[in-house]
Amino acid sequence: MSDEGNPQDILKLDTLQRDLLIPQIQAFIDATSDVAARASYLALKTAVEATEIPAEHQARLGTIVEVALQSGRIRRLFGPGAEVSLNALFQKTPRGREIAQSLRELNTALARLKGDEVDEMTAALRGPGSWALTVKTSGCQLVIRFERDGVRVESLEVALD
Repeated sequence: MSDEGNPQDILKLDTLQRDLLIPQIQAFIDATSDVAARASYLALKTAVEATEIPAEHQARLGTIVEVALQSGRIRRLFGPGAEVSLNALFQKTPRGREIAQSLRELNTALARLKGDEVDEMTAALRGPGSWALTVKTSGCQLVIRFERDGVRVESLEVALD
């Protein structure tokens, strides 16, 4: 078996993404004393320098991109173009693809509400960092859960009248 993997599993970066990510990864390298973590970050940095990220490094890359975007640091230091570029990259990472799938599932559930008159909408706290939005119509009740990890349909009850 080849160490190169399937070429379709390679995530390609542009030069802007490479230039934005190298200092971010270096900050993680500098902040850790854990030998295994350091080796993993160094391998990721090498892949980013080559602008080709193999599948085994994509989850860690996604985490770094997510942290950089959530902190607002990328937009603050490099502007909205840099933020847009890294957002596009994030969507190609495993975590970004998971979130996109959850949004597709939510949109499918929301399509069920089309044409229904909304009778009631309420929001509730489910726990720290977790909220739910309940939408009641004459035809169904949809509960949407918002969490740090994304959004998902908690429940969908359809009236069977």
